Amino acid sequence: MSTADLTLRGVRVVRGGRIVLDIPSLVIPGGSTTAVFGPNGAGKTTLLRTIAGLERPIRGEVRLGDRTAPAGPGAVGFAFQRPVFLRGTVRDNLALGLELQRMPPAEREGRIVEAARECGIAPLLERPAHQLSGGEAQRVSVARALALRAPLTLLDEPLSGIDRATRTQLLDDLPALLHRFAATTVLVTHDRDEAYALADHLVILAGGRVLAAGPRAALHAAPPNPETAMLLGYTVLEADGRTLAVPPGGLVIGAAPAWGRPRVPLTVVAVTDLGHERRVAGHVGNTRVSVLLPDGMEPPAAGLVLHADVVAAVPIIFAANDSIPQPR
Repeated sequence: MSTADLTLRGVRVVRGGRIVLDIPSLVIPGGSTTAVFGPNGAGKTTLLRTIAGLERPIRGEVRLGDRTAPAGPGAVGFAFQRPVFLRGTVRDNLALGLELQRMPPAEREGRIVEAARECGIAPLLERPAHQLSGGEAQRVSVARALALRAPLTLLDEPLSGIDRATRTQLLDDLPALLHRFAATTVLVTHDRDEAYALADHLVILAGGRVLAAGPRAALHAAPPNPETAMLLGYTVLEADGRTLAVPPGGLVIGAAPAWGRPRVPLTVVAVTDLGHERRVAGHVGNTRVSVLLPDGMEPPAAGLVLHADVVAAVPIIFAANDSIPQPR
């Protein structure tokens, strides 16, 4: 399978007179699984549809290697957020894309059987597609995309709208399936844990613009701007004249004094007893924080100012602008 890079240059999508996607430059490495991650309304699905050729930008280009994407029949396998099926059985729906490629019947049947087996839907092949449950439909939609073994596989919220048990199983199964059946995968999610579990590269999207892009581990270790840090689960604080990205557990009340450790004033709003732990909700400057209350400490009253120590943090040294670092 081809592992060419996917490149977007100067892509702008306008809808109703409003810019919904504006990407000066973005490279998604061939052979990777890349998660497009961001809040609802960020433009994630629009980006996926633009890559697939289902959304037409007013300017710019999308290329897969040296060819304009999508590059002909069978070039893209797409699993939509809400699975769409034609009349007929699950087998009929899996076969359609392969038939459009004029694949010989024996090879086509082999692809269907293999994808169905690996995606756990073999017992469903003869069932009418419109009788599937939500979890079954999601698996079939993914299997249909993977059966194509296309140069580019696109998955729009592949774990949305399904029960927890099915979601957990798919979260476990998908990385191996993508490694086996897909050359280059771009998936969309608004769930940070899904992005981390499924992808080795991330594209952080907000307001139709790319905030950051690159290997997952590199972006997590050094978020290039406050917006990216917050989307990746950090709390962003100003301390000692620096902007710090503080991970969960990185802000502590009652820590032992340590030279050089930033200390910030925390104004208490409320204390919540969760049974296994108590947490102090409050403000550091204009930032809302939640900090573990040490065992044995009396719950502080609302309005009291406590000292909290930053025991772990990453300094943010890159100011957000149109030049997005993309480490490879």
